[in-house]
Amino acid sequence: MKILITGIVGFIGSHTAERLFDLGYDVVGIDNFSPYYDVAIKRKTAQQLKNKGFKIIEGDLRDKEFYSQLDTDFDYVFHFAAQPGIASTATFEDYFTNNVIATQNLIDFLLHKNKQIKLLVNIATSSIYGKQAFYDEDKVPNPASNYGVSKLCAEQLVLFQARENKIKACSLRLYSVFGPRERPDKLYPKLIHAAYSGESFTLFEGSEKHLRSFTYVDDIVDGIIAVIGKENQVNTEIFNIGTEEESSTQNGIDLVEKLTGKKINITIIPKRAGDQLRTQAVIKKAQKILNYTPQTTLEQGLKKHIAWYLENQK
Repeated sequence: MKILITGIVGFIGSHTAERLFDLGYDVVGIDNFSPYYDVAIKRKTAQQLKNKGFKIIEGDLRDKEFYSQLDTDFDYVFHFAAQPGIASTATFEDYFTNNVIATQNLIDFLLHKNKQIKLLVNIATSSIYGKQAFYDEDKVPNPASNYGVSKLCAEQLVLFQARENKIKACSLRLYSVFGPRERPDKLYPKLIHAAYSGESFTLFEGSEKHLRSFTYVDDIVDGIIAVIGKENQVNTEIFNIGTEEESSTQNGIDLVEKLTGKKINITIIPKRAGDQLRTQAVIKKAQKILNYTPQTTLEQGLKKHIAWYLENQK
């Protein structure tokens, strides 16, 4: 079976690609190598994937002309590509074009050029729920950032086509994913780097009390690939994917200090607008339909993340 992964050199996309490749699927990837963070990191990931035999096409989903480069015989599409996170450097246009326009262009390509597709899997986020995200999938969304708003729009563009019986599709709302290759601007890469480098870690005021379903990337990939073969059961549906275990940012800081044996220097900076206060994945639906059961504790995941950092630091 042939699978297309958008955003393949990103954190979660690359892990999903490797898992599917190891399972014997023919995996093709797209990435635009956005400079949102150091492109050299993405180039390194891309080379690692290419060395394993992956086909990676560099291009931008916002460019309609780009789609002429793509094959038209994909069985599954996993749509990771997006303008990620909450950042002052990202404009509304960045979120809108990358998350909304690009998604619609991808849908148009699949509807008109890829008639055999079995399932389009949209990768969404708990940020769709808003500042509090401890609800099941029936909760009315209340996004509190341009990121959350644009990802909700992308999700609904995909599900609209499924509801209209134009294509089979589902959407997975992921919760606070961490692990090897995570973006360097995220909590745990920054904490681990601060522990070993001695550099100060910047903490948004009050965020040490924020609660999160910190979910190790392998557990996230388990949930993502669980939709394969369940096209009828998951069509038009939304699933929360993450751990039910809830931890505070302070607990994460304490664990990194414990596991590294280092004291982290912390600098408090002003609060960030749109930040979530609490996330806890309610996964009863995924447990029932996808047989989804995350296995990795925060401490176990951080041990693996730290080991990877030590092996790859230069």
